[in-house]
Amino acid sequence: MRIYAKYVLPRLLDLAMRNKPVMRERETFVPLAFGTVLEVGIGSGLNIPFYARTIEKLCGLDPSPELQKMAHRRATTAPFPIELVEGSGEDIPRADGTFDTVVTTWTLCTIPNPVKALREMARVLKAGGQLIFIEHGRSPDPGVLAWQNRLNPLWNRFAGGCHLHRKIDDLIVEAGFHITRLEAAYGKGPKPFTFLYKGVAQPNAVPGGGLSRCSAEPRGQVVKPELKGSSERWEHAAPERAE
Repeated sequence: MRIYAKYVLPRLLDLAMRNKPVMRERETFVPLAFGTVLEVGIGSGLNIPFYARTIEKLCGLDPSPELQKMAHRRATTAPFPIELVEGSGEDIPRADGTFDTVVTTWTLCTIPNPVKALREMARVLKAGGQLIFIEHGRSPDPGVLAWQNRLNPLWNRFAGGCHLHRKIDDLIVEAGFHITRLEAAYGKGPKPFTFLYKGVAQPNAVPGGGLSRCSAEPRGQVVKPELKGSSERWEHAAPERAE
């Protein structure tokens, strides 16, 4: 299982998360990010081409070194600086109020303690900041939920700790956010795997002052843009910042 988790699973995830329906969801929500951005669970960097070219900086956090190697290759063509940091969303190594936007896509399903991670995301957001999320989770249909419950133990083992039946909107609210936009519906594919929660949320209160126990100075690998010869295109207009 160690060889599978380290070498096989990262490549399977990169391949599976590049399908057209998933990429269309990214294209809809990722461009809403503004300012200084933290992506929790950046994985292989599949969201990178969808950020508005006007964001100030992207910090990508992920616990998998293998996925970060893939993200590094995509980061070199971005028109904004990208810093890749190895770590968990449950313990974000940045000071309070560092980011304007936090982005999480198909990530909360695998974090062991998602509420703790969401509270960390709230902590590192600035006043007026936003959480953008695209996550799969618990179906409202009893029949589909029954299949999610049946499949979850096996799926969790072979899909990197992924849980099929987490109720994402409740987790976000429990962590101290209020949801300002929510779309919940099935995507394309088998229903136990494709009920999506998509939207935007803001912290209920400004996180307390002070620094986290990790230094606010960059500790990851900063990838400088190399635009020549880039095959990616950035055509998204920067969204207006919410007051």
